[in-house]
Amino acid sequence: MPLPGPGWWAHCWKKRVRRAQELLISQGVLEGRAGSGTYVAEPRQRVRVVRSSAREQPEGSPFRADMRAVGKHGDWESRTDAKVPAPADIAARLGIAEGELCVRTSYEFLADGRPVQLSTSWEPYDLTAGTLVVLPEGGPHAGAGVVNRMAVIGITVSHAVEQPEPRQATAEEASLLGIQKAALVTHIRRTYYSDQGRPVETADIVVPAAHCEIVYEIPINRDR
Repeated sequence: MPLPGPGWWAHCWKKRVRRAQELLISQGVLEGRAGSGTYVAEPRQRVRVVRSSAREQPEGSPFRADMRAVGKHGDWESRTDAKVPAPADIAARLGIAEGELCVRTSYEFLADGRPVQLSTSWEPYDLTAGTLVVLPEGGPHAGAGVVNRMAVIGITVSHAVEQPEPRQATAEEASLLGIQKAALVTHIRRTYYSDQGRPVETADIVVPAAHCEIVYEIPINRDR
């Protein structure tokens, strides 16, 4: 059996180089520039994103507090669509029937104007319809957060459940976050529950691994 020729070996070598570049790009070491090539990425300080129920504040934003802690200005942009039919996975997380109406809000969180986190929130429309808090980022309670907004309509949020999983960014997520397609991200599925056990909001949070580190704070109850 004849040995592979030089062309075959060159093809294999190029594939290995390309895979190595893709790995380094996904880790934020390299960055690709359309029509130009691949370069060493500009050093960028990773932003600490803290996850903790203890950080729910009556006033102010935990995200802005996190950004201030690293000397950055935190802000966000959002878009809300009311009466959106719930897809099957979201309906299951909210304990409602597929197709029931929800209020969907998409967020892009910024640190010094640069995107560092994405989130898409879903709330059952029948829960807040006709109230002052039906729009998470509109009205007198705009930006107050799920816990505080629900309190306005007499619903006590008792706890949240988060499920973090690593995966690769989609093309849309990569474009919004300014990272390479298929770069590593942490996808957090978060659901808030009332003290009656009803899910009142669920969200998909996407955090780029190269730009952010996720830290969980666990409160300790010493009264037990």
